[in-house]
Amino acid sequence: MANILILTLVFPPDSVSTAQIMGELSADLKNRGHNLTILTTTPHYNRDEAAECRQPLHRHWGSILRKSHFQGIPVYHTLMPRKGDNIFLRVMAWVGFHVISTLAGMTSIPKPDIIISPSPPLTIGLSAWFLGAYYRAPFIYNVQEIYPDIAISLGALKNKLLIGLLYRLEQFVYQKSIFITVIAPRMRQRLLEKGVRADKVKVIPNFVDLNDHRPFPKDNQFSRKHGVKDKFLVSYAGNIGPAQGLDKLINAAVLLKEETSIHFMVMGDGSLRESFTQKVRNVNLPNFTILPYQPYKLIPFVYGASDICLVPLSSGTGSQAIPSKVYRIMACARPVLAITDLDSDLTILIASVNCGVAIRPGSPEALADTIYQASKNKVKWLEMGNNGHNHVVEKYTRSVVTEQYHKLVQSIAG
Repeated sequence: MANILILTLVFPPDSVSTAQIMGELSADLKNRGHNLTILTTTPHYNRDEAAECRQPLHRHWGSILRKSHFQGIPVYHTLMPRKGDNIFLRVMAWVGFHVISTLAGMTSIPKPDIIISPSPPLTIGLSAWFLGAYYRAPFIYNVQEIYPDIAISLGALKNKLLIGLLYRLEQFVYQKSIFITVIAPRMRQRLLEKGVRADKVKVIPNFVDLNDHRPFPKDNQFSRKHGVKDKFLVSYAGNIGPAQGLDKLINAAVLLKEETSIHFMVMGDGSLRESFTQKVRNVNLPNFTILPYQPYKLIPFVYGASDICLVPLSSGTGSQAIPSKVYRIMACARPVLAITDLDSDLTILIASVNCGVAIRPGSPEALADTIYQASKNKVKWLEMGNNGHNHVVEKYTRSVVTEQYHKLVQSIAG
């Protein structure tokens, strides 16, 4: 068995989806006999007070580096301010994370045999390579989103010099890693197009813990609290940012304003939350509710209350990421309405399983019509939700996927 270092920007008690995935992967690798150490940040994305009480952080290097334990695994947290809109401050916080976590990795942890590091950010691959070189330990680079491609597609990155530098950094990280794991087949194809060797790129999807996410009835504590148990609820739970392209949802809600049985609900946080909330206020929508981030333990009740669960992706990003929330929605036996390119990994998944419908981004009319038709064909959409649940049980359970990482680690250690 191996000493494994997981170097990740987010980890419990932060409760963003990548943190949950890395936490569950770490616990399962530990249960399979490996020794784990985590280098990460203090909670800064989706703060969950209950989770932070269960996993208290204690000073290690004063306030800049704290330590906790997650299911018996030592976790070192670099100080990270809460995620905000100021790009300069976010960049400086990332720089601080890389510097402090690298120093902690050189001085405060057992010598690793293998390093696992998920991206984003792309620069975390550089830290993984440096620590790997220091300890003569290979590293596995886990690509959750392809950078800088996704930032370019969203228009967030336009400087040609910076783009060129990031592409060179990307190639360097790919070259130095022993394996690259991606979460969907088209992401693998995109890396092959970038010149990465085929034998180096493994498709290992994200997963869902069926103990945490399972079907709940529509009449539950969440739907009763928010008065939607008798509504046809269209929900979105997650980040509210450029990659989601949620503005068209407001337009669709305007078109369906007279359909009083249909209700829209968006919950979460992100860089565009305030502007999105103001846009909803400006059009005075009684059929639209915006809620703050909901704790992880409530998400199955959110999905249970929903008749349709939205998974939106901006145009051009379909081969660069696939949201892990899709597996949670499927596990809860709810149909997926994806707003994404029709050749994306997400579209291919939905079509192959018949667990929902995918429509192109950019058309509020098509979105409104799909929602309206679904409200008139509830039985058909419930069947699609059940299809998704059955597929997750077969392919995307926590034990099935984490076993693939265990075997990959064994192949390297051996």
